[in-house]
Amino acid sequence: MKLKRFLLRYYPPGIVLEYQRRNGDVETKSIDLLNLTPDTDVEMLINQIVFEEPLISKSKTETLRGMIHKLMEKLDNKDSQRFYLFKILRAHILPLTNCAFNKSGSRFITGSYDRTCRVWDTLSGEELLTLDGHKNVVYAIAFNNPFGDKIITGSFDKTAKIWDANTGQCIHTLKGHQTEIVCVAFNPQGNLVATGSMDNSCKIWEVESGQQVSALEGHTAEIVSVNFNTDGDKILTGSFDNTAKIWDVVSGMCYHTCAGHRGEISSTQFDFTGDYCVTGSIDRTAKLWDVNSGQCMETLRGHSDEVLDVSFNPTGNRLVTASADCTARVYNVMTGACTSILTGHEGEISKAQFAPNSAKIVTASSDRTCRLWNTETGECLQVLEGHGDEIFSCAFNYEGDTVITGSKDNTCRIWKDNFFMPTDEDQEDDIPPAA
Repeated sequence: MKLKRFLLRYYPPGIVLEYQRRNGDVETKSIDLLNLTPDTDVEMLINQIVFEEPLISKSKTETLRGMIHKLMEKLDNKDSQRFYLFKILRAHILPLTNCAFNKSGSRFITGSYDRTCRVWDTLSGEELLTLDGHKNVVYAIAFNNPFGDKIITGSFDKTAKIWDANTGQCIHTLKGHQTEIVCVAFNPQGNLVATGSMDNSCKIWEVESGQQVSALEGHTAEIVSVNFNTDGDKILTGSFDNTAKIWDVVSGMCYHTCAGHRGEISSTQFDFTGDYCVTGSIDRTAKLWDVNSGQCMETLRGHSDEVLDVSFNPTGNRLVTASADCTARVYNVMTGACTSILTGHEGEISKAQFAPNSAKIVTASSDRTCRLWNTETGECLQVLEGHGDEIFSCAFNYEGDTVITGSKDNTCRIWKDNFFMPTDEDQEDDIPPAA
């Protein structure tokens, strides 16, 4: 085997090795550096990597050192980072349902009750495309990140559509669900897409052909959350039947039913490694599960009202829960301990997400504000104000220098940080492409 090149992966930290086999096939393997911190002993880490990885010879030590330092720079929590309003987009005539970034954050999409999905340029605020063709509300939307060249839309018209993100052409209409589609997800490899429906089923489709690969049946109430793991071989569904299920993507077989919640599941997610998953419920708790055994490892208590959203940080050592009790809570995944409580919102928190470097959390609330928090201390760093109605969606881009918020006031707001410098409009790479 011959090493061809190194690739950096900033979030979560890692180095990808591209190598050539003797038969000429080019493959990749990852060195995950999930425990990397600004205080890591770099020389000790280099020695460990060279010792454990036969593809890396001692002659590559200097290259490796430079890459590790680059990764460590990205972990800087930017204490002075503050966000300012960059653009207001009056996106749709009827209420928005969802919004999502492509990986680099150069584009984002919005879904709406007006039956369309729209594609926007983040920097200019210009509408690039209108994806028109559904006969009812466009409720669930996603890019095929990290590629960003396709979009999936799931609608109350019982269909999903796969679109070319560059031309706006509808490539496939996915038909087969009996009722509304309420959640969608691409696998990380970009060749499969999953749709979850109020008909209690999840279907997996091949992106290239638009053909149904499998139907995941077994839930007894609507499926409201669907996620692939990083490897793309398992899928996690959360349902109003109070359970989550872990499935094999290829065979459609159910590995485990995660049962134990006393109320409907609101949100689910795998961690980066795929070893754990988390479920949030209206029973006021979140539960951490071992994916391989299906066993509940921890029940995360403390909220006094429904848990509406759950999210791991990129490395998987912390998770955040958002609740109708107006607070969010941060938990240590290894110990199950609550490490900070994010207090300050005056309405329910429907969404919470970590910044790519995990140092901050953004929350969206019905009190018409978003807040940015210090992950470790729970301190509120900034309040993003200006929306005229409740905010249901918020997201960081991959670089962590842009936040998008979506509100029932029918607008999206783009917030840029104070490290962002607007450039001439004729420049192509306004936002640094992700490595």
